[in-house]
Amino acid sequence: MSDDERVEEKELDLSSPEVVTKYKSAAEIVNKALQLVLSECKPKAKIVDICEKGDSYIREQTGNMYKNVKKKIERGVAFPTCLSVNNTVCHFSPLASDETVLEDGDILKIDMGCHIDGFIAVVGHTHMLQQGPVTGRAADVIAAANTAAEVALRLVKPGKKNQDVTKAIQEVAAAYDCKIVEGVLSHQLKQFVIDGNKVVLSVSNPETRVDDAEFEENEVYAIDIVTSTGDGKPKLLDEKQTTIYKRAVDKSYHLKMKASRFIYSDICQNFPIMPFSARALEEKRARLGLVECVNHELLQPYPVLHEKPGDFVAHVKFTVLLMPNGSDRITSHGLQELQPTKTVDDHPEIKAWLSLPVKSKKKGGGKKKKGKQVEKVEGETKPEPMET
Repeated sequence: MSDDERVEEKELDLSSPEVVTKYKSAAEIVNKALQLVLSECKPKAKIVDICEKGDSYIREQTGNMYKNVKKKIERGVAFPTCLSVNNTVCHFSPLASDETVLEDGDILKIDMGCHIDGFIAVVGHTHMLQQGPVTGRAADVIAAANTAAEVALRLVKPGKKNQDVTKAIQEVAAAYDCKIVEGVLSHQLKQFVIDGNKVVLSVSNPETRVDDAEFEENEVYAIDIVTSTGDGKPKLLDEKQTTIYKRAVDKSYHLKMKASRFIYSDICQNFPIMPFSARALEEKRARLGLVECVNHELLQPYPVLHEKPGDFVAHVKFTVLLMPNGSDRITSHGLQELQPTKTVDDHPEIKAWLSLPVKSKKKGGGKKKKGKQVEKVEGETKPEPMET
């Protein structure tokens, strides 16, 4: 695909029914992949094996689509499966040699993405590895993330601004006596672009600033919310844990080491645009070559971050299409039963946000049966907060 073709195709948006179909097909696959990953999460299961099963499922399912078309359609993993446990915040997707296993009582954050023709659907979900309802502070932190996600869904709509969402999700987290984790960004998605220029900050502070932006019809966003019972300021503890990278397409440098050149050539051929896991590279060579690539900014690393031991961390990520008839959340997963110690009952502003409609009312009555079917699918996300 030439650069001119790619620029031309990037301008495609939700006004094209074919684009909507590709987003929804990617979402259906990643939702099922999440279900598969959850079914594999058992005590003593190796994290690397679970991550590999998630990625393999996405590759297999996308590989079965658009096989017999004249023009090759790129498709596959848009973000490698991550399984971050307990106080680990994000991006844990270990190499094949890693022996880390799950234990009963772990809080699991699953994060993954799929794309079809560059149209990306991502999902993030939190699950506690135990029988019965989740209680105490673990329930609080999961409820905070999910209620914040429900509020964000109602505020990411045409005419609203990114700072409206930032303020609201922090208020929700505070109601559960939790913090929104700093440094997490929600990005606009475009064709082949997982980190678009329009951004929602998780926490506004002097060190992190983004341009004010207004949401517009036919845009797509990955809304990314991480909550913590700690201080919400995660740290990078070990650079060696980083395994997910994305090629920086605007950077160039003549690499000195043979191993680096070999690895970078492999990346350019197989992962030119989307984030990838170093598991897909030859491990010994990758360890040597990736360092030089990162040092010279040819690759953007996705570091594994941690809160303090004993802190509970929850993560919710969803993809939302800003359709003419309202917001359509296309990725999600049902929750375990939660029994949090806090509720939003005494917070009228949060309750008012939660009562906002996700869909806009139809004008002039229902015109087509097809529209009614779409309404049914799109209305699956219900407005109840997680305070029960």
